[in-house]
Parts: sequence; structure tokens; C-alpha cells
Amino acid sequence: MTNKPQLGFWQIWNMCFGFMGIQFGFALQNANVSRIFQTLGASFDDIPMLWVAAPLTGLIVQPIIGYMSDRTWTRMGRRRPYFLWGAILATASLLFMPNSPALWVAAGMLWIMDASINVTMEPFRAFVGDNLPEKQRTTGFAMQSFFIGVGSVVASALPYMMSNWFDVSNVAPEGVIPDSVKWSFYIGGGALLLAVLWTVLKSREYTPEQLDAFAEAEAKHSEPLQRETRERTSSEYLKASVFWLIAGAAGIWLVASQGLDKQLYILVGGIATFGLLQIATGILKHRDMGRNGFCEVVDDIFLMPLVMKQLAAVQFFSWFALFAMWTSSTPAVTAFHFGATDTTSAAFNEGADWVGVLFAAYNVFAALAALLIPKLADLFGRRVTHLINLCLGGIGLVSMIFISDPTWLLLSMVGVGIAWASILSVPYSLLSSAVPFAKMGVYMGIFNFFIVIPQLLAASVLSLIVKSFFGGEPIYALVIGGVSMIIGGFTTLIVGRGETSNA
Repeated sequence: MTNKPQLGFWQIWNMCFGFMGIQFGFALQNANVSRIFQTLGASFDDIPMLWVAAPLTGLIVQPIIGYMSDRTWTRMGRRRPYFLWGAILATASLLFMPNSPALWVAAGMLWIMDASINVTMEPFRAFVGDNLPEKQRTTGFAMQSFFIGVGSVVASALPYMMSNWFDVSNVAPEGVIPDSVKWSFYIGGGALLLAVLWTVLKSREYTPEQLDAFAEAEAKHSEPLQRETRERTSSEYLKASVFWLIAGAAGIWLVASQGLDKQLYILVGGIATFGLLQIATGILKHRDMGRNGFCEVVDDIFLMPLVMKQLAAVQFFSWFALFAMWTSSTPAVTAFHFGATDTTSAAFNEGADWVGVLFAAYNVFAALAALLIPKLADLFGRRVTHLINLCLGGIGLVSMIFISDPTWLLLSMVGVGIAWASILSVPYSLLSSAVPFAKMGVYMGIFNFFIVIPQLLAASVLSLIVKSFFGGEPIYALVIGGVSMIIGGFTTLIVGRGETSNA
């Protein structure tokens, strides 16, 4: 048996290049979807509920694609077929999204667009774990972060570039998306497809037999994974489901009977749905029908390694903060820094364009930080590096309320960019060292739960908190996000206590 060989710089470059295209899609979505929703008539209170489509789609799609790609082998390989077909669907979605004729169409297109992007993105995480040995994985995920930064810089700034460099109109009649946004989505769709095609054509994959041999060789030189091995029985699933169903049903009744904020349905509905999933699993196992993909994924949720459980807390606070930033930056900056809430006004659209520039800026800093993170991880360890980076990001978000001149918000984006690069690399590096090769895809998909759940919670309660305690001013959503990110930084210290090297 031989150890997995180290790859050269350009090999890692080629296998990560497609992530730049994927980020064109995500960056255009993050910087412009709130603007599109507002233009089509959505209020600030409606935006989190409309945005819930994005994380909820990832929650469903990623584990399924991870499970399937773990078990796929074709002439194109294991992960690359998903790269290609997901990219084709995502490109089509990007072309249609800015032409949505009504708010409900735009909300539906967000579901389709996010599902397509997730089909492409999920196997990319496992791709790094498949192809790189342990000592190169931080470098591999940092390279992905670099390309995410590069792609986001261009994609986030595209509306600003269209209107200021190419004289494309950034205003339009009420209910119509400006041409600057439309052309940005067209260009982004083309970039996504071309970048993913580069990785598909320029990368190779190890066969399942080779991966098994590498895993056996690596196991001889590492500690056993701290992972529960006993599967839950049907009775355990059914007993546990009762609690979740009662809690979910009680929550739904409380929201309905007391006339509470409708966005709380996301939270209580999710609780009830988790109970239903356990009922279905318990029934299938009781009927001796538990050997299927659905039950295996549910079992893997409960059998996840210790490090993965510890990382869940870090991811929760980090992604709660990111969701707050993505959904609230446009209404916050346009209202607080530009004094505009009328979506047809020049001031509002100038502020919305500036949000795109800010998002581009934090991705510039993320791309630069990604180059340094592997070196910092070698010097301080991965946990301390992540702690520092998240605290810098939290300070950046909180600082936005103290800045009146929107130009100086670029300074806030320095910390946000550093945190973003770290969020996209360090947790995945820690995770890839803690999961078995044969389940790399499905565990990367399940890991997405800890990205999605905090976003669903934020969609449920963020605007309610802002309305109840801060007079409905969106800028405070960014402050709450900053505090959450700092908490996530300190939570990193609980991760990897059982690791013996470079945690």
C-alpha cells in the first residue's frame, strides 16, 4: 500500500479553478437578490423569508449529491459529472433570474438557481479530500478560498462596473430590474460554465480502488476516528421523533394562535420536519428496509465524528453572521449610509451598487488572506488561526454602525474578508481529517446542515429581533451578525481537543 502522493501547484490550481465560477453565481446571488426582491415589491421584513430558499435548498441537495457522488464512477470520474451538469443548470438559472416578471417568480428562481449551484459545489469539497493527502488539504481548501475571492470580486462589482465603466443604466421603472444587473447575471452565467469546464477537463480523479488503498495506508499512521459505530435502532428513532414532533406542533400552534411573526414558522416547521424524518427512518428500519440511501444519510447524521460535532457550534455562529450580512447589507447601507428607501431613486440604486463594491472588496481581502492562512495555520495551529480571523470579521461588521461615510466601509470589509477566507477553508480542513474516505462526500453534505440551520434560524428571528429591539433599522442586523461571528471565533477553541497535530 502507498500513501497518497502530493500534488504540484498547478494540479491543485486546476482542480480548484472551477470554484471561481461557482462563486460568480453565489456572489451575484448574495449581492443582488435582496435588491431584486425589493425592486419587485418585497419589504425588508419579507426578505429573510424569501431568502430562506437558498439555505433550505442546500440542506436538501448537498447530502443527496454527496451520497450519490460517493457511489458514482463513470468515464468522467466520481465528482466531475456533478460539476458539469450542475454548472449547466446553474448557468441557465442565472440567465433567467434578472428577467423574473414578478416577486413569486424571482423567489422560485432562487430555489432553482441555488439547487443547481449546490449540485456543482458539494462535490468540490469532497474533491479536495479525495485528491490531496492530509498535509496538503489546508492548502487545497485555501486555494478554493482564493478562487472564491477572485470570482466574488468581479461578480459582486459587476453592476457597478456595468453602470460606471460601460454606461449601462442602473435605474429602471418601478418593478423592473436595471440593465446593469441583468448584464451582470448574463456575464456571470458564462463565467461559471467556463470555469467549471476547465476543472472538468484539466483534473483527474483516483479510482475507488486507489482511494481504498490510500485509506488503508493512511489508517496505519493515524489514530482511529472518534466516530460512533452502533447504528440507532428503529425504536430509538421512533421514541426521539415524539419529542421533535410535539415540540414542532406546539411551536406551530403557538405562532398561529398568538399571531406571532410568520417567519417563526421556518423554525418550528424545521423542528417538526426533523421529527418526521426520524419517524420515516424508524418505520423503514422496523420493516427491515433500512438499507437505502435515505436511512444511511440519517444514520450518518447521528454517527458523525466528534470533531464534526464540535465544529457544528463554530459553523452555527459563523453562518448566522454571514446570513445577516448577505440579507441585510443592501437595506442597511442604502438606508443608514445613503438615506434612501425608495427603490426607484438614484440614491437607493447608488447605495445598492456600493454594496456590490463592498462585497467585491471583502472578497479581494479574502483572496489575499487565503494565501496566508496555510502559513498561519502552520505557525499557530488551525484553531487559533480561525479564532483570530473570526474576531476580525466580527469587528468589521460591528464597525459599520460607527461609520457615516460609506467610503470608509471598505475598511470594515478587511476584517470580513479575512473571516470569509477562514470560514471557507479551516473548518473543511479540520473536517476532512476526521471523516472516512468512503464517506467524504456524504459527510461534506451533512456538514452543510451546520451552515443551513443557522441561516434558517436567522431567517426566522433576525428581522423580529431588529423590529422588537432596534426599531426595525436594518443596520442593527449587521451588528448582531458581528457579535455572533466573534462568539464563533471563541467557540473554535473547543474543536479538535483529541487531535495530536496542528489543530
